[in-house]
Amino acid sequence: MKRRQFLKGAGLGLAATTVAAPAIAQSMPEIKWRLTSSFPKSLDTIYGAADVFAKHVAEASDNKIQIQVFAAGEIVPGLQAADAVQNGTVEMCHTAPYYYVGKDPSFAFGTCVPFGLNARQTTAWFYHNGGMDMLNEFYKKFNIYGMPGGNTGTQMGGWFRKEIKTPADLSGLKMRIGGLAGQVLQKLGAVPQQIAAGDIYPALEKGTIDAAEWVGPYDDEKLGFNKVAPFYYYPGWWEGGPALQFFINTEKWASLPKNYQALFQTAAGYVNGDMLAKYDARNPAAIRRLAQAGAQLRPFSPEIIDAAFKASSDLYAEISAKNENFKKLHDSYMAFRSEEYLWWQISDYAFDSIMIRNRTRT
Repeated sequence: MKRRQFLKGAGLGLAATTVAAPAIAQSMPEIKWRLTSSFPKSLDTIYGAADVFAKHVAEASDNKIQIQVFAAGEIVPGLQAADAVQNGTVEMCHTAPYYYVGKDPSFAFGTCVPFGLNARQTTAWFYHNGGMDMLNEFYKKFNIYGMPGGNTGTQMGGWFRKEIKTPADLSGLKMRIGGLAGQVLQKLGAVPQQIAAGDIYPALEKGTIDAAEWVGPYDDEKLGFNKVAPFYYYPGWWEGGPALQFFINTEKWASLPKNYQALFQTAAGYVNGDMLAKYDARNPAAIRRLAQAGAQLRPFSPEIIDAAFKASSDLYAEISAKNENFKKLHDSYMAFRSEEYLWWQISDYAFDSIMIRNRTRT
């Protein structure tokens, strides 16, 4: 008798389990969103991050969440991605926040500023020193909620049609460059241009611009810049650890169930590490190929670095004096930078220096 009661109870338990699972699944709403990227499909690392994000949220939600990714120009031009999110044309985008410094220079801290943090330090500031909280407080003014969405690592200084040896060589030079770096170079006499990725090559080829920076060897090789400008400068002192972010319309973000919001955050966190890993894995072979094809690698001279550092500090002081949002972000970011490099000089920098000296030893 007891055995029959046990089996009966076990059967009821099994029945309850089989009923509960579909009930939970049915309680998860289906959403279909559109995501516009600021990048062309040809750049599998930076554009591909949005595809990776969409794939992860779809699989984790049993396809309840479907996000269709559009390349730059398919819905709106790449540099208008944030506007499309702000006005509700699309639910979300994948972009570089510093593209929008024309709206407010504070956007730069969502990507990077000249002589700022490296990639790991940027992620640490976002997640563990209040960076994203402060940025999202700022983004509210633009109907945007942001999440980290990748990092390229330290970028190259770009492609130049002629050698640049001193600050005087920058006078009148027309250069494609994004974020606050353009304003820094403007202080040194250059003429900055903000041009989307797909339009850089023809501008450089036709001589409309004299120089252009994008990301680094892997992407730059794909875009063919070495075919139209021979001198490849390093490092990109204006992009020590530039971050990409996912922007979501605030009303759409608030409409998501909490478990969906957590899923989005988890997927974005994966993308944030995955992109950097891809660039780190692919750039070494790409720089070899570019050098073998004739690219002439050049370091920026100490004179240019010193002049740019001073111009950057002057620019930050000028903007902070008239923009409270910028000052709040700047003060937090720069204090964190100081602490990070206090540690870095006895950890990563010391170790990397040893390993670089011994790279070719067996």
